[in-house]
Amino acid sequence: MTQTTPGAILRPNGTDFRLWSHHCSHVELCLFDDAGQRETARHRMTRGDGDMHHAFVAGIGEGARYGFRVHGPYAPHEGHWYDASKLLVDPYATELDRPFVHDPRLGQYGVDTAELMPKAIIRQHEALSAMKRLGDRAGFIYEVNVKALTMLHPDVPDAQRGTLAALAHPSILAHLRRIGVGMVELMPITAWIDERHLPPLGLTNSWGYNPVAMMALDPRIVPGGVQELRETVAALHAEGIGVILDLVFNHTGESDVHGTTLSLRGIDNRSLFRHVADDPGTLVNDTGCGNTLACDHPFVRQLIVDTLRHFVLQAGIDGFRFDLAPVMARHWDGFHPDARTLKAILEDELLKDRILIAEPWDIGPGGYQLGHFPGAFLEWNDRARDTYRRYWRGDRGTTGDLATALAGSADIFATGKHSETRSVNFIAAHDGFSVMDLVSHTHKHNEANGEENRDGHNDNHSWNNGAEGETRDPTILRQRRQDVEALLATLFASRGAVMLTAGDEFGRSQKGNNNAYCQDNALTWLDWAKADQELIETTARLAAMRQRFTCFTDPGVLTGNGDVEWIAPGGRAMVGDDWENPDLPGFAMVLQSLDRETGDACRIAALFNRTDHAVDFVLPTTSERKWRALATGPDAVTIRSGPRSVDFWIET
Repeated sequence: MTQTTPGAILRPNGTDFRLWSHHCSHVELCLFDDAGQRETARHRMTRGDGDMHHAFVAGIGEGARYGFRVHGPYAPHEGHWYDASKLLVDPYATELDRPFVHDPRLGQYGVDTAELMPKAIIRQHEALSAMKRLGDRAGFIYEVNVKALTMLHPDVPDAQRGTLAALAHPSILAHLRRIGVGMVELMPITAWIDERHLPPLGLTNSWGYNPVAMMALDPRIVPGGVQELRETVAALHAEGIGVILDLVFNHTGESDVHGTTLSLRGIDNRSLFRHVADDPGTLVNDTGCGNTLACDHPFVRQLIVDTLRHFVLQAGIDGFRFDLAPVMARHWDGFHPDARTLKAILEDELLKDRILIAEPWDIGPGGYQLGHFPGAFLEWNDRARDTYRRYWRGDRGTTGDLATALAGSADIFATGKHSETRSVNFIAAHDGFSVMDLVSHTHKHNEANGEENRDGHNDNHSWNNGAEGETRDPTILRQRRQDVEALLATLFASRGAVMLTAGDEFGRSQKGNNNAYCQDNALTWLDWAKADQELIETTARLAAMRQRFTCFTDPGVLTGNGDVEWIAPGGRAMVGDDWENPDLPGFAMVLQSLDRETGDACRIAALFNRTDHAVDFVLPTTSERKWRALATGPDAVTIRSGPRSVDFWIET
């Protein structure tokens, strides 16, 4: 710890408290009793170099509760929201004594909020001795909402359900092993607050993308704090599974001018959030959440880097996914791939080998930046997502787009000197339809969110196979199942990392809700009793196939220079007319590979057939070798792909 490190730093005879604020007049440190209810002492802090405010309190140690009151002008039209009646959470807090609960008083000037606010708890954290990273940049990522995954699992004890510790339960670990997960990506587990419109509707935020304290774990999800995170990560590591944290460094839950004052807003709103040029009273809203962090500000940059380092040092986290990541690289004049905040992450000795994933869009100017992040970053690829959907929906003229996605999206990532894909391929994520809902609903059904179905995306490239939503029609159910299997197979056959949201491997449904962030209930909790075991086995086979053959995990984009052949069903190489044929029934992708099980060289063919009938293929053959179906094994006279399916064949 240096003299410029903010937060509460334990010393042998007390604790150093430090908080940065430029525009304030002064800062008070407030100490509380063990229940976090009664204020026991208040200390005026001393402003030091670089606007770091400091106080040393003798005799205060681990477990003590505290907060800050920051004094200064209350002039929202000038960008200042100082209000000493507001108790503020330390942005460097690593543990809170309770979760945030929205209350209108948190946003009312002059109303004391000490009784409403969580208190930071002083903790001594010892760094791990070994932090070797797990996870492959072309691996299988499993996106997890901790509570949704575990609340209804029959084997998880009631007391553990909905908590991070449940991920270490033998039944959960067994499921992750069964389907071949390489990395678990945890949706936000740091402290968040509900959006203000949810409590009147009787709803709560179930996703966590509304943060307040960046380092502090939310007590609802991680009641055991850093130790619970460390133990859970260790249990996953013991199974060879890496852990990625989904973090939100683009806004805070303090929202817009009608929002709350909880931490950064009350510390130095004008410095730490973006404002319209020449109008410091108007917050920039590049996030759609009411405010936007000024990630080019030195304090915010340090907070981001220190937060990442904290989770690596204290829990051995293997990587990070950054929500609305262009905000982190935006300066006053727009997005910069060489932004100092990104460089600070990439140049940090502890962070530079971690898996880094950008969600490469926001709603700000120039906010769509797919393919433009530094080479060390993987990127969520929504173009591949939409291509998978449009192809299997039956949209004409999408064959070439699908081949491009399968090849690693070279048009996006193989630019300049780069020859490797950085694509994170997915069919569906937490935000949008589930995979089963994608093939069961033509329209979104978000009525339960209380916004008259106005929220959520309208253009989902979805289809319902003949009936909207639930049905007992066996033909429709069979077609939906075929479509889900085809989508999954396409995903696992693609170059780049692949991501699946928990439950999509067994047919989870949200009844057509494509914006279920506020549905912390049975709509989003995974119903393990209804899990489609055959679909789970399909997913497991696809993941095992992907790990077995090097052609699927090679990060290089496919170029057609000896690494891939694109074959029309009749056996000839695809030519321009084939790619442009809007009614082409299917095609084959033939790849050179190494079989990791045998060590032998081989060729793998993925046969894509989106018609409603079987299609026979002719594949190029090598002398004295034969093609056989990977799923069934025996040599075949006829190489055939079933209706609306992807079938895999091997030449050995």
